[in-house]
Amino acid sequence: MTIEPTRMLTGPGVLRVVWLPGSDQLQGTCHCGAVHVADGPVEVWDWLLAHPVGHEPQPAATQDQPVLVGAGV
Repeated sequence: MTIEPTRMLTGPGVLRVVWLPGSDQLQGTCHCGAVHVADGPVEVWDWLLAHPVGHEPQPAATQDQPVLVGAGV
């Protein structure tokens, strides 16, 4: 069973935990899309907080970065 919210935050700092209806399990989703199912909140949060080690979020877009002008160089 997949739970799809109608609205949600996105970005490199967003970690998600949802309850899987009909079970006693929680599903954790990392900002990179990796998913882990656990029996309790401690296990799922331990995985989520340790998982991002070793990988960086992909850049959202390849847009030019804004340049600050008139800062009195």
